[in-house]
Amino acid sequence: MAALSGGPAERRVLVAHGTRSNTGIATVRAIADAVALRTGPVEVAFVDVRGPSPSDLLRGDDRPTVLVPAFLAAGYHVRTDVPRHVAVSGRTAVSVTAALGPDRALVGALLRRLREAGWRPGDDVVLGATGSSDPDARADVRAMARHLADALGRPVPVGFLAAGTPTVADALAATRVPGRRVFLAAYQLAEGLFHTRLVEAGADGAAAPLGTAPEVIDLLVERFAQSR
Repeated sequence: MAALSGGPAERRVLVAHGTRSNTGIATVRAIADAVALRTGPVEVAFVDVRGPSPSDLLRGDDRPTVLVPAFLAAGYHVRTDVPRHVAVSGRTAVSVTAALGPDRALVGALLRRLREAGWRPGDDVVLGATGSSDPDARADVRAMARHLADALGRPVPVGFLAAGTPTVADALAATRVPGRRVFLAAYQLAEGLFHTRLVEAGADGAAAPLGTAPEVIDLLVERFAQSR
């Protein structure tokens, strides 16, 4: 597919959470590289754990810039952190798009990761997410669970690893039926501490993060395109 025809001086920045996992960072950079094949160069910034931060990158260049928050729910980082970084940078020619999720387009990626983990029709599914103290972010996760439930034709409860209820452990316990397996769909972008906790939560299988799934790349390309 041809690259997007943005302005020649436009700068594109993918904003992710950040993690101490080298594998997780490599996944985020691989996502940015895959998007860049279709949009032109894409830089990466992180709002937590490591740098560069969005404000670091913005202060270093005065070109018009598009920031895409690569978050699966529009919680504190999307609604507060990213705008704060834009404000403290002093830059005005900055566009911030909608977050990556929730979006029905991600259902295909969730299903593919489940199948790769050994899920088969008839197995139950819990959508496992990191969690947030922000009720809007938790609502976004539940919206994604409804999209997945529509595709599966059966309920998909949500479990949170950090802030939010029910916990993943409680959601698994409430979903278990004798003779049926329960799998965790990972509503996470990249590897890290929280995905490790998901794998260790006690399900019959846990899906890998969404990573460089084609649906993720397509959606991020669309987000950059929507900035114009």
